[in-house]
Amino acid sequence: MDETVKLEQAEKEQNPRFSPDACHERLLRERTPLLRYNEERDYDAWRKDLKAKLIELIGDMPERVPLNIQIEWKEERDDFTEYRFVFDSEADTSVPAHLLIPRGVKLPCPVVICLQGHSTGMHISLARAIYDKDDETILDGDRDFALQIVREGYAALVLEQRAFGERISQRIIHHNPYYRTTCYLPAMAAQLLGRTFIGERVHDIMCAIDALGEFSEIDTDRVACMGNSGGGTATYYAACLDERIKVAMPSCSVCSFEQSIGTLYHCACNYVPGIAKYMDMGDMAALIAPRKLIVVAGRVDTGFLLPGVLSEYEQIQRIYKRAGCPDSCRLVVGDGGHRFYAHPSWEYFAELSGWKQ
Repeated sequence: MDETVKLEQAEKEQNPRFSPDACHERLLRERTPLLRYNEERDYDAWRKDLKAKLIELIGDMPERVPLNIQIEWKEERDDFTEYRFVFDSEADTSVPAHLLIPRGVKLPCPVVICLQGHSTGMHISLARAIYDKDDETILDGDRDFALQIVREGYAALVLEQRAFGERISQRIIHHNPYYRTTCYLPAMAAQLLGRTFIGERVHDIMCAIDALGEFSEIDTDRVACMGNSGGGTATYYAACLDERIKVAMPSCSVCSFEQSIGTLYHCACNYVPGIAKYMDMGDMAALIAPRKLIVVAGRVDTGFLLPGVLSEYEQIQRIYKRAGCPDSCRLVVGDGGHRFYAHPSWEYFAELSGWKQ
């Protein structure tokens, strides 16, 4: 009997009474997070408590080291100038990146950090296929982020996230060679050390913003961040913790924990231990407001269910109204699944940022 048949037989014989799922689902459904936003709380005091708790839960952050920026090459393309560079974000950890400066714009110009989620790597943002199915990933999901950004008239910083692409874990190889996203072991190792993988990724984004200061073409007072899936999650947490990010556009990532990572299978890099006890993703928007926020979702995304997106976006709207900036957030719901939706996301981005030249 092969393993697939054995698994199917075991599933048929399983007694749901013995599964751990039901109690977790009940707890997620019935809980009221201890720091859930409500209008009766003193807003400023609540927001301060929320930020302190998020900083505590996200774990120890890596110790900063000199960036040691190394520009590996510079090339002139038809529509932009491209730098390939590497910087250090902590001891024994270097980050590869590409910076695209569009032609014909006034310098210094705004920049958008773009983050791929679980894929073969940051080359997807550059629309450069390396592995089988890369072309399909790019074309079917509006995932050529960097080229979109340049077309909009902004600089694009393409950042390779930990455990993706060029930064895969050398200790394990994923069973599917297409998805070279070996995040499980490094995410668990981070937790053993009192860290979280989300915290480590946010740290890398913060260091990347520091590195942008070395490029005279970039206006570091106009920094935005966007990404899909795991890239959207990193975008959202980074915007909560780094006020230098003036516009955040997370895609297929902002959703209630009950309707996403709490009840549906996701990679270990999505989790912050204990966070659902204190807050949900909508509450965290208080750490972004009054800065601009565009939440992107897919109507039939099977990993971040639309009801959970809508419930948390309602909370985001309540918070932005309380913060005195009700017009500084937007919701985009595309008609497909787990992907980015360039239209009308970039139209909203231009409207909210005011950076369009």
